[in-house]
Amino acid sequence: MKWIAAVTALLAVTGALHAQTAHRGQLELGSFASFNKFDTKAVGMDQRFGAGGRLGVFLSDRISLEAGGDFVRSGLVTTGPRARVTRLSGSLLAKVRGGLYAGIGYERLYYRQGLNGDEEGVHLLLGNRLPLGGRTALRLEGRIAYFPNSSLVPGEEQAINFGLSAGLSVFGFGGPPRDDDRDGVANKRDRCPATKTGVLVDAVGCGTDADADGVFDGLDQCADTPRGAFVDGSGCPSDSDQDGVLEGIDVCPNTPQGAVVDSNGCPSDSDGDAVFDGIDACPDTPIGAAVDAKGCPTDEDGDSVFDGIDQCPGTPAGIEVDARGCPLDSDGDGVVNSLDKCPDTPPGTDVDADGCTLIRDSDQDGVNDDVDRCPNTPPGTSVDQLGCRILFQVTEGVVRPLVLKGVHFATNKATLTRESFVILDEVAASLIAHPEVKQIEIGGHTDATGSRRHNRELSIRRAISVKNYLVSKGVAASRLVSRGYGPDRPIATNRTRAGRAQNRRVELTRLDK
Repeated sequence: MKWIAAVTALLAVTGALHAQTAHRGQLELGSFASFNKFDTKAVGMDQRFGAGGRLGVFLSDRISLEAGGDFVRSGLVTTGPRARVTRLSGSLLAKVRGGLYAGIGYERLYYRQGLNGDEEGVHLLLGNRLPLGGRTALRLEGRIAYFPNSSLVPGEEQAINFGLSAGLSVFGFGGPPRDDDRDGVANKRDRCPATKTGVLVDAVGCGTDADADGVFDGLDQCADTPRGAFVDGSGCPSDSDQDGVLEGIDVCPNTPQGAVVDSNGCPSDSDGDAVFDGIDACPDTPIGAAVDAKGCPTDEDGDSVFDGIDQCPGTPAGIEVDARGCPLDSDGDGVVNSLDKCPDTPPGTDVDADGCTLIRDSDQDGVNDDVDRCPNTPPGTSVDQLGCRILFQVTEGVVRPLVLKGVHFATNKATLTRESFVILDEVAASLIAHPEVKQIEIGGHTDATGSRRHNRELSIRRAISVKNYLVSKGVAASRLVSRGYGPDRPIATNRTRAGRAQNRRVELTRLDK
C-alpha cells in the first residue's frame, strides 16, 4: 500500500503541468527505465531495475491503445541465483486531465534461468506525459499488476507486483499540424508561438496592430486610436484632464477643467497672470499685478494701486500715494505728509515718528548725542554726565585704582593685543573729556613666574606701551607716568593659574587726589 500512495502523490504533483497534445491517428514511440517490486511471498524475487519500450496509437485525442514490454534481471530471495523476467503487455489508456492518464490492460510474464515458468494477469496504470518541447515528452508511470493463478511458489495461488517507470516518448505520424496557441498557424510556420486567444494574426502567426497602440487587433476595443496616444489594456485612449487632447499626445496633461488649450493640450494665458484663458474672469489684467483664483487683480491696502505693482503694499487707509502706491513725503524724512508735524525738516535730519528732529542717544548710555563726549561707549558701561566711562571710583573719600580688565599683551612681551584697543580707546576718550584729572600713574604688574628682575623690566615696558597708546589717541603725555612693579604687589596667590592671571595686570592710579 505504501507503493500505491507514493505513486499517486508523484503523479498528482506532476499532473498540474501542461501536457503534451496528441491527436487521433498519431503514434507514440517510447523507451523507459523501470523499477519492479515483485510479490516476494508469491514469486520469491528481489525488487530490481529494468528497461523496456512501448508503441501506442491514439484512437482519439483522449484514448490510446499501446503495446509494451520490458526486461528485468533479478535474484531469488531464498536461493540467491539470478532469474530473467520478460514482461509483455497491452493497455488501453484514457487522458484524465492535462497530461494525467489512467489505464487498464493485460500482461504476461516469462521467468527463465533461475525460474522456469509463465504467468498472466491484469494491471492498472496511472501516469503523466510532461512536454519537453516539439513532439517529445517525459512520461512517468506507476503500475500495479494482479496474477490470480501464480504457479512459481508452491502453495501460493495469487501474486501482486508493483512497478514504476520513467522514459521518453516521441509523437509522430498522422494527426493535424500542431498549433499550440490555436491561432490558425501551424507551429512549424508560427513565428509567434504564444499568441493570446482572440488576437488576429498574419500569415506567420504574429498579432497585427493596425493603430500601433500596442494592443493587438482582435483584442483592441478602440481600433482607430490616434498614433502616440496612451491606451489601457483594451486599447482605448484616456483624457484625464478632459481637455479634448488624448494622453500621450497631451503635452500639458494636468490642465484645469474649463481652460482653453491648443492642439498640444496646453492652455493659453493672454494677460500673463497665471490664470488660464477660459477660467480668467479678468482677462485684461495689467502685467505684474497679483490676482485671485479668478484672475482678477487685488488691492489689499485700498490705495487703487494693484498688489504686485504696488511697491508700498501696506499703506494705511486714507494716505495719499503716488503711481507706485507709496505715500507722499515732501521733505523726504520718512514720515508721510499726512502724519508729518514738521513738514519742512532739512534733508538728512534724523526725525521722530512725528517727522520732527530727533535727539538720539546712539550708544544708549543715558546721555544724548548732543552732549555725549564718548559717543561709542559699550552697552552696560557706567558713565558720568558727559557719557564717558567712570575711571576712578571713590570709596570713603579714597580714590581707588582702576584695573584695566581686558588689556592683554603677547606672552612674555610688551606688545598689546588687538582686543585691548577697545578698552584703551574708552580710557583715552574719558581722560580727554576730563582735563581736570591732572596726573595718572600707569602701573604694570606681573606674576611671580621667572626672575624678579625680568618681571620688573617686563612690567615697566608694558606700562610704557599703554602710555604710548593713550598718547596716540590724544592724551597729553605730561598727564601720564609709567611705573613697573613686577611681582611685588600681587592681588591674588601665585600658586594657581587663576591667581597668576589676576596678578598680570595694568592699573591706573589718580595721583592728583
